[in-house]
Amino acid sequence: MPGDGSLERLRREGRIVVVGASLAGLRAAEALRAKGFEGSLTMIGDEPHEPYDRPPLSKQVLLGRAAADRTALPRLRPVDATWRLGVPASGLDMAARRVRLADGDEVPYDRLLIATGVRARPWPHEAEAELDGVFVLRTRDDSAALARRLDAGPKRVLVIGAGFTGSEIASACRERGLPVTVAERGSAPLVGALGGVVGSVAAELQREHGVDLRCGVMVTALEGDTSGRVRAAHLSDGSTVEADVVIVSLGATRNTEWLAGSGLGAGPRGIACDAGCRAFDIRGIVTDDIYAAGDVARSPHALFGYQFLSLEHWGNAVSQARIAAHNMLSESTDRLPHMEVPAFWSAQFGVNIKSVGAPSLGTEILISQGSLQERRFVGVYGYQGRVIGAVAFDHARWLPFYRELIETTASFPPPFDNVDRRPGGQRPIDADFPDPSVPTHGPTVTLSGYSPADRRMTFTPAH
Repeated sequence: MPGDGSLERLRREGRIVVVGASLAGLRAAEALRAKGFEGSLTMIGDEPHEPYDRPPLSKQVLLGRAAADRTALPRLRPVDATWRLGVPASGLDMAARRVRLADGDEVPYDRLLIATGVRARPWPHEAEAELDGVFVLRTRDDSAALARRLDAGPKRVLVIGAGFTGSEIASACRERGLPVTVAERGSAPLVGALGGVVGSVAAELQREHGVDLRCGVMVTALEGDTSGRVRAAHLSDGSTVEADVVIVSLGATRNTEWLAGSGLGAGPRGIACDAGCRAFDIRGIVTDDIYAAGDVARSPHALFGYQFLSLEHWGNAVSQARIAAHNMLSESTDRLPHMEVPAFWSAQFGVNIKSVGAPSLGTEILISQGSLQERRFVGVYGYQGRVIGAVAFDHARWLPFYRELIETTASFPPPFDNVDRRPGGQRPIDADFPDPSVPTHGPTVTLSGYSPADRRMTFTPAH
């Protein structure tokens, strides 16, 4: 129905294609049906599996408490879709409104949602990456294969990278009783996401749980034996770590390569879209029929200066997918902006870590409640005199309060005294994030530039 502007006709007989059989893709499909879309719905996914939940892959699955094939996402409602699984999208023809598939087929659309997410960044040396015993962890199949290898009782596991995923993997290995070495190029675990002040607490946790943590070093080479199995890693400080399992946890790459040459505003940082999830073309003009949601999207957020943010958050994928579905079926005056405050959680070494806002954009931190020494605290992040984020170690009940401070652009440091604030915690200190010019991995919120029109943007939350 190209050229027909009738939303009613779109709802009745339109063709909506979702590329990415992901959390965002599934929740968008469910929202479309809930909003009365009766047309054809096609779900395209490069994996052979229907949408599944990723957080358990680095936790319960590696601990043997859940099977990788039992992580399917619950269905909130029937989606009545045509599923094209195990066949990745290979191209996009914006003029003809068609998605090309790797098997040569083409799927026409009236509205397109791109929710292709990210993939694990591989070890950069291809021959070394192919050694038996070298793993990445992103997919269901990755997790199942790694769990089987851990079941076999390796002599030592080496984790390269101490962001959230790498730290969770190390925690699972130690809980299994396996010897673990973690190599992190930054000054501490989680330093890219939470800064050095909190990172030092994470480092103490790892070492107390028996992790051989090496910070400020890089793995320069992986060495295999004559049978092609990994046996050792060489580090930049000249040391060697013998390991028969190596897990590469160096961050993620956004799945946008298939859009090269399409004319869509997509690249290594993701797909640029407005606050309503509508994608930009390469000229900076917003499209009206292509939307993006989840980890692959980068969009301006009013609470963070309209700067373009890429969010690798479970909750963000869900909320953004629902906004995209709503806006696909709405007149321009009824469209909604994606305004949700980012939120993230992790469980590692017996501690529940939760954050709200964008800690990685902060420059200062105030330990407003609890104690770093006791590993039970709330840290509030400030940027240019306002509260920008907060993190809690085993203290999450306070986070809704700090979410409200972020939403209301409260001043930093917060002008109040807390009943359990400890001596020495009253003054903000440097949050100690790495130099932004030095590549790091680990942030779950990534600043990726400004909108060229940010001075003219005004987003008002719906009431």
